Amino acid sequence: MRSTTHPEHYQRISKRAKSIKESRISQSLSVIERDSSIISLGAGEPDFMAPPNVRVVAQSLMDAGSHYSPLQGIRELRESIASKVKRENQLDVTAENVIVTSGSNEAILLTMLSILDPGDEVIVPDPGYPSYRPIAMTVGAIPISQQIKECESFIAQAESLRGLVTSRTKLLVINSPSNPMGTILHRRILEEIADIVVEKDLTVLTDEAYEKYVYDDAEHVSFASLNGMREYSITIQTFSKSYAMNGYRVGYAVAPVEVIKEMAKMKICTTLSSPTVSQWAALEAFKANEYVLRMREEYDRRRRMMMKRLSELRAIRFVRPQGAFYIFPHVGIASEDFTNLLLREAKVLVISGSEFGNYGSGYVRISYANVYDKLEEAMNRIEKVIGRV
Repeated sequence: MRSTTHPEHYQRISKRAKSIKESRISQSLSVIERDSSIISLGAGEPDFMAPPNVRVVAQSLMDAGSHYSPLQGIRELRESIASKVKRENQLDVTAENVIVTSGSNEAILLTMLSILDPGDEVIVPDPGYPSYRPIAMTVGAIPISQQIKECESFIAQAESLRGLVTSRTKLLVINSPSNPMGTILHRRILEEIADIVVEKDLTVLTDEAYEKYVYDDAEHVSFASLNGMREYSITIQTFSKSYAMNGYRVGYAVAPVEVIKEMAKMKICTTLSSPTVSQWAALEAFKANEYVLRMREEYDRRRRMMMKRLSELRAIRFVRPQGAFYIFPHVGIASEDFTNLLLREAKVLVISGSEFGNYGSGYVRISYANVYDKLEEAMNRIEKVIGRV
């Protein structure tokens, strides 16, 4: 008779899985479910609902039945995306240059699956979006940190990039507007990076998830729009952030046709297709520009209030964010100690900077994707705790 007793230490887990550290962001956010008095400044998603016209279309489609879409995505949506990036991002492409994905995370995964071989190096911003590193490791690549320094206004510098490129470097990841810093790579910096890309023959994954949220008369420039960069670039954008459609799971990548074909082949290994109902709803989202403008204006109002309040706390310093909906202040003590202090004493949740890379220690990410009154109350609580400590 076979024993049904499980071994004390399960031995069948892959080395790949064991190499990926568990993110504590979801664990941190789960505490809100246990204590409703906690104010969350940790959200990495819009606090708005999807545009009204999108919700109406989605509800009507639920009764119509649904099937898989083509691996590359519904053609009507891809054609609209091609028109959008031509109009807004100066990328002259067709539907054949577009693949629809289940959020931007799948687009990042498909990019790395299609571009990288085991042992290849990929340069990632650090601090940076927490998915870049584990996705690279999952495909067998080696993530190399490019330190993004506060003393350089959290702007990736071309010269520091040059020093990281080796014969094994194949992919560069850039993120603008950035998560977690909220900073923007301006045209001059992008042009300097482009020179290195050509010189070293790199492919660039340009993550533009927060492209709609830009403030202070700053300009979002798509890297692929620079002279000669379209053939070097895979541009990733998403409906999740732009149209507050996180749960719909629709993102997309724009790239040379040869790359898109390979990414579509890889869809058989991931999701087959983005949810069909969500794709039709996303098509409707392009009519919601006024709604997006109102969201941006409200985020800007919150941003200005949060900067004013944080600037009054002498123990904290920060670089003025010009995009996304985050502030990334330096807090003077270890990130985990600060986040635990605020959670325990102020009932305010922020995310430790160490979650965003090797160089995030000493910082925290504060999201202002919460209603204005809650943000003010959170700052009142933080002010009391910091003043007392």
